[in-house]
Amino acid sequence: MKEILRDIGAIARALDSISNIEFKELDLTKGQYLYVTRICENPGIIQEKVAELLKVDRTTASRAIQKLEIKGFIEKRNEVGNKKNKQLFPTDKSLKIYPFLKREGEYSNARALDGFSPEEIDNVHNLLIRIRQNIEIDWEYVKKGHKRNY
Repeated sequence: MKEILRDIGAIARALDSISNIEFKELDLTKGQYLYVTRICENPGIIQEKVAELLKVDRTTASRAIQKLEIKGFIEKRNEVGNKKNKQLFPTDKSLKIYPFLKREGEYSNARALDGFSPEEIDNVHNLLIRIRQNIEIDWEYVKKGHKRNY
């Protein structure tokens, strides 16, 4: 069987490394740009939903969000009607850099798909969605404390 996940992992690590280098001047490190981007795109999102979007555990998300709050990139507010949940909002600092982060994402996407026909792009997209959905089944299962049988 072809080890497709190795290639997907290599792509993800390369893009993450590039972003960490390019976003260092923005005071964003270790994937923090992903949190800023998702919070700018979803103002008022709660921490648990950010963790789900990024496919990270709650502790990892909590640590990253706390650092971003300290750096002034995000603001936490009590959710109306549920003080237990804190809604996350981008600050002016995040909103100012969001267009740059978005352009980087669009550039990287275009670079990755350079030379692909529209039909090939649709095929790759559809196949990746299926792969993600397959993996999400195990992600949810393991997240609940279960162990996979392999």
